[in-house]
Order: sequence, then C-alpha cells, then structure tokens
Amino acid sequence: MDIRVRSGDTLWHYSRLFHLPIILILDSNADLENPNALRAGQRIRIPGFQTVSYTIKKNDTFWNIAQSRNLSVDALLLLNQTVNPNRLDAGQEIQIPIRVTARVLNGNEPYNVQKMTRDLNRLLAIYPFMKRREAGKSVLEQPVHEIQIGRPGRKVQINASFHANEWITTSIFMRFLNDYMLALTNGWMIRGIPAMTMYTRSRLFAIPMVNPDGVNLVLNGPPPEREEELVRLNRGDRDFSGWKANIRGVDLNKQFPANWDFERERKPKEPGPRDFPGYAPLSEPESKLMADLARTENFDRLIALHTQGQEIYWGYEGLEPLESEVLARDFARVTGYEAIRYVDNYAGYKDWWIQEFKKPGFTIELGKGQNPLPLSQFEDIYAHMLGLFVRSLI
Repeated sequence: MDIRVRSGDTLWHYSRLFHLPIILILDSNADLENPNALRAGQRIRIPGFQTVSYTIKKNDTFWNIAQSRNLSVDALLLLNQTVNPNRLDAGQEIQIPIRVTARVLNGNEPYNVQKMTRDLNRLLAIYPFMKRREAGKSVLEQPVHEIQIGRPGRKVQINASFHANEWITTSIFMRFLNDYMLALTNGWMIRGIPAMTMYTRSRLFAIPMVNPDGVNLVLNGPPPEREEELVRLNRGDRDFSGWKANIRGVDLNKQFPANWDFERERKPKEPGPRDFPGYAPLSEPESKLMADLARTENFDRLIALHTQGQEIYWGYEGLEPLESEVLARDFARVTGYEAIRYVDNYAGYKDWWIQEFKKPGFTIELGKGQNPLPLSQFEDIYAHMLGLFVRSLI
C-alpha cells in the first residue's frame, strides 16, 4: 500500500499507526535518501496492507468507519488527504486500508513459470521489503529469479526445481514465502519462533525455480520450435512428465565439479530426459549461474529442495563441518525425515558447495512416491517442511 507523506509525518508514526515493525517499513523504502527527514508528498510503501474503495453512506463519519474496522482515524485521514472529514457526502468514494491476514497464493496447483511469476508479483506488491532480482537466464532466455528477504547476517540459500519434474518443490517453497511474509507483518510466530527473529538473524537468498525451461516442458509441453528435437531426446516419447533435465537434456544437478568425471563414466553419454551430466562441468547457463551465486554471496548455509524419499543428505567426502550434523539432526527432528550422511551420488550442487566452501549444505528429498509427486501430497509435504524452513533461518 502506498501513502503520501504529510508535513510532520515520520516512519515511527506510520509504524505505530499500522502496528508494523519499523524495520519492515524501512526495508520497504530502502531507496529513501533520508528516512529521518521525510518530505511532504513523498511516496512511502506500507507493507502488509492493501486499499479498498468505500462508498460513504448517510450519517457516516471517519470516526465510526474507523471504529467499525478497528482502524485509527488518522489512517483514514492519511489515505484521504483531499477529503474534508467534516463534510462527507453520501455516494462519495474514500480509500480504506485493509491489513492482509490471509494467504494470497494457492501453490497447491500445477506450478509452471507463469504461475510462479504471477505469484511473485503478488507478494512483491504487498510486501515490498522482499526484493527480487534476475540472477541469470535459462537456455531459452527465461529469467532465473533470486528473492532476498531479511537483514544482513547469516546468509541462507534455498533453491527449488533443479529437476524439471520436481516442480512441486517450487510451489511448496512459495507457500512458505507467503506464510513468512504474513507472519512478519502480523507479528505472528511460525512453529513457536517469532518471524521477526528469523528476519533479523538471517538473510534468505531464494531461487524458487532453477530450471524454468524444464518445468514448463513438463507442465506445458515442448515449445513448437523445439518439439521435434525434444521428442527425439525423449526417446520418441511425447509424454514429458518424467523429464528431469534442462531443455538441452542436461541434468543440472550433475553438472558440478565434485567427482564429475566419476559420475560421467557411469551415467548416460548423451543428452536425454535424465541423468546426463553434460559434456563438461558447468556447461549450462542454469548450473553456471548457481555456481556464480555461491561464489559471489558466500552463503553460510545451502538447502536444495528435491523429491522424493523423505530423506536429508548432509555430507560429502568428510568435508562437511561439525555444524552440518547438528543441523541435520534438527532437520530430521522437525520433519520426521531420515538424515543420511553419505550417498552414492555425486556432482550435485550440495556436493560441490561442501567441497568448495566447507559449509553446511543439504539436499532435502520431499515426499514419497514417483516423480512428479501428485498434488495430493502437497499439504502433507508442507506440514513436514515448515519446521525445516524455520530452523534453517535461526
């Protein structure tokens, strides 16, 4: 919600007026030249609120309108600066601030690039302290978005949909984003932890969809200009529901230089729907941008969301730090998943991360069954994962 500054207004006043932490208002207006000296007429973003139009009825006053909606009269005055509160006319339109207290995302639906972009736009409009930037582009030039939330401190990356037919990981994570934003602006706790504690302790760096081309291939089918090539790579099959790779038939989670040569020898030797590690490490734009992000940001923790198995992989070649075991035990406790230190699988993002930075990295295998997991598991998976998302940020 946008408001216009009046003479004498301060961000502290807006914080009290809308019962919001000042930190969220500050972070929603990071472009302010001087937060302590607002200028009349400046636009200020107020997170967690939307405006609705209201038609004045006979005998309405700002006082009774505010009372009926548990608002301050000054909130109405702020949003309706050109209205004379002493001369309200029936039929006149005014604006009323409405606190957002329910999710604006569904998530529990087939979740392609278009739906994710739509939902990110919805969240950004209501919660401007959440920042989005383009981390890079996919093979088909689709943007790979990075979301940042929180104050400088511990850096935590969470990524989803490395594998195309594991798109449910994106929708699960987007549900958490919505719940996190709600908790922050309403002063709620998540699993017994104040959301503001998470916000001030850790900065979340999220890549909700690493493989946008692949996800759209699984859910929308092949783009016409690539249909013949993709059907050939899919062994003549026009059903792409089992496709894991990117649009060029490279498995993005077997692209990292952590025993890549070993993995290459035992995996497919040419592009296809799954498991081909590429002709060289980091050959794909999606895997390269993920490596670049890790090098640039030097995260403190990394969590990669995959499906399926209800397992937590947390080790690599004995290079993981002591903190990894502590976190793995906590993740297992809050999810009910099994924590597994080593697995006969290499060249993954988590493996390379531990090898290069010696910091905690985790691959979380959500749900059970055969990929793509059915949406009938969505609510159960989310219930298991919510505590892990919270623990990762504290």
